[in-house]
Amino acid sequence: MGIVEEAHNLKVLGSGDRLIVLAHGFGTDQSVWKHLVPHLVDDFRVVLYDNMGAGTTNPDYFDFSRYATLEGYAFDLLAILEELRVDSCIFVGHSVSAMVGAIASISRPDLFSKIIMISGSPRYLNDVDYYGGFEQEDLDQLFDAMGANYKAWCSGFAPLAVGGDMESVAVQEFSRTLFNMRPDIALSVAQTIFQSDMRQILSLVSVPCHILQSVKDLAVPLVVSEYLHQNLGCESIVEVMTSDGHLPQLSSPDIVIPVLLKHIRYDISTA
Repeated sequence: MGIVEEAHNLKVLGSGDRLIVLAHGFGTDQSVWKHLVPHLVDDFRVVLYDNMGAGTTNPDYFDFSRYATLEGYAFDLLAILEELRVDSCIFVGHSVSAMVGAIASISRPDLFSKIIMISGSPRYLNDVDYYGGFEQEDLDQLFDAMGANYKAWCSGFAPLAVGGDMESVAVQEFSRTLFNMRPDIALSVAQTIFQSDMRQILSLVSVPCHILQSVKDLAVPLVVSEYLHQNLGCESIVEVMTSDGHLPQLSSPDIVIPVLLKHIRYDISTA
């Protein structure tokens, strides 16, 4: 096993001519795709990996300067595709990984046949003529709470992010993967994500993008999906799902899995 495979807990499952890469967001790991994977393995080869910093990865491999920008994660993604000798893939990116896929596709558009973005956002901070959902004061309070008592913060943040029932299995699952992260790494990753601004790169994306969004999401207001649609340089399509929360593939699989499968099989360019 190579260093890339080991570091990212890389797994390749299933069989088929087409390849799908599943990339998770903040506070989770590849287990967030557990409801989707069984629907894919008969028809596709499925690549699963953990972002560096996830609780399932070796914290000694986490380079704070490398992952101070989203480009660090994009370089990792390209290294994974190179390691697997991937010619072309369908990339499904959740949350921050939606933007990571977009960044990676700018330098290597040939590797991506399409990008499916779930709960993605190019910027979380409000700005002039842009509504991201957060003021700087909100983020400073979030970072302070993480630094003061990480376990207590996890317990409060998980139900807010997932939405719905506080006692649900999805909330328990997100709490578990969130708490598995080393607190100093979790804080650094959160700062990198929430302070990021990817608006300027959207026009450079040439790969078709499918933008999927929950109707209610604490982290990503509904208007953000329309902003992506209007500002991406590629062909794009938006679907707002009736799901609640930032991790709909975990909390509302009955709603989200059929939508995901539809977008995996449907190509904008042939419409």
